[in-house]
Amino acid sequence: MQPIYLDYQATTPLASEAQAAMEPWLGQKFGNPHSPHRMGREAKAGVEFAREQVASLIRSSRAKSRGDSPSWEKRPSTEFGTSEAGHGQVVFTSGATEAANLALKGAAWAAPPNRRKIVTLAIEHACVLDTVLWLGSHGFEAVVLPVGHDGIVDLDTVREAVDDRTAIVAAMLVNNEIGVIQPVAEIGRIAREAGALFFCDAVQGLGRVPLPDADLIAVSAHKLFGPKGVGALWLRGGVALEPLMHGGAQEAGIRSGTLSPALCTGFGAAAALAAVRSAEDTAHVERLWSLAVARLRGWTINGSTERRYRGNLNVRADGLDAARLISDVRGVAFSAGSACASGSGRPSHVLKAIGLSDAEARSSIRLGFGRYTSEEELERALDLILAAAAAQGLKAA
Repeated sequence: MQPIYLDYQATTPLASEAQAAMEPWLGQKFGNPHSPHRMGREAKAGVEFAREQVASLIRSSRAKSRGDSPSWEKRPSTEFGTSEAGHGQVVFTSGATEAANLALKGAAWAAPPNRRKIVTLAIEHACVLDTVLWLGSHGFEAVVLPVGHDGIVDLDTVREAVDDRTAIVAAMLVNNEIGVIQPVAEIGRIAREAGALFFCDAVQGLGRVPLPDADLIAVSAHKLFGPKGVGALWLRGGVALEPLMHGGAQEAGIRSGTLSPALCTGFGAAAALAAVRSAEDTAHVERLWSLAVARLRGWTINGSTERRYRGNLNVRADGLDAARLISDVRGVAFSAGSACASGSGRPSHVLKAIGLSDAEARSSIRLGFGRYTSEEELERALDLILAAAAAQGLKAA
C-alpha cells in the first residue's frame, strides 16, 4: 500500500497534466531540439513554448511582489550587471543545483576585480552555501550571515555586510527545511544600493509566494509538480555570466548540452498549471496547515510562524527520536529535514543556525503537504505519527 506522502519539500507528485505534456516527446517526437531538420525544429518549438510558460509564471509572480504590471523598466541597473533593466530570460538547466552554481560562479567570475565579496545566509540550501564557500577558497571573500531564532536575517546585519566590494548577495525565498520566508525585497534593495547583484533561490517559492525583484532566480520543476532532472535560471537582461560548461553553448551562450524536450515541456505544463491553480492551492494549504497545527498542539514549531509558507510544518517535541519515528511510521512518508543531507548523521545546519541544540534538532520532523494531500489523508497520517510518538513516551503526543 502506498504511504501517505508528506514530504513535499523533497519533491512533489508529478501532475497528470505535466505527464501528458511529456509523453509525445518520449515516443515519436524524439528529435534533437538543436537539429535543423523538421523533427529538430518541432522539438525546439516545444522547448520554446515551455520556456515561455515558465517565464510567464516567473513574470506574473514577480509582478505580484511589486504590485504592478510585469515590466521592470523602473529597476536601476547594477554597476556591472544590466544596462537594460527590462527583460529577462529563462535558461534551462538540469535542476536548481546547477542553476545556483551557474548564477553564483558565473556572476563571480564575470565580476570586476574590485568586487570579490559574496554575502549569503547561514540557512541557505547546500547548493548555495557550498558554492559560496568554494568560491571563498578560490579568491573570493565568503560572508555567511547568521539568522535569528525565527530563522529570519536581521536587515541591519545585511546592511553592515554588503558594501562596494560585494559582487553578489544570495538569499533564499522560502527555506526548504523550516519554511520561513526571508525579507528578500529588502535584501534585494540593499544589494542594489551597493551596486551588487541579487541572487534568489526560489525553488520552494515558485508558484506559492511572490518572487522578488532579483537579478538571478533559480527554480526547479520537481518542486512544482513537474519532472525531476530539469530546472531553470532566470536572469535579468544584460547580466553577464561566465559559463560553467563549454561545448555548444545551446542555452543563451552560457549553458551547453542537449535539452530534453520531454523534461522542458513537463516543466512548462507544471508552471502553467501552477499559475491557474495559485489561489486554489494556497487556500487548500492553509486548511491543511490549520488542521495539522491543531492536532500537534503541544509540539514546538521551528522558525517563524508568521513569515512562513504554510505547506512546510517543521516541529519538535522534547525527547522525541525523530529517526526512530520515521522508521516506525511506515504508512507515512515524511522526513527530519533536507533530502540532500539525509543519512549524513549530522544535525541539520538550518536547525543549528536558529539556535537549536543537537538534541532539539534530532527531535524535529518536517511535514510537507500541498495540492494532492487530502484532509482525510493528513488526519490519518497525524494519527499514526502521534501514536508512534506516544509509544516513545511523549506527553505532547
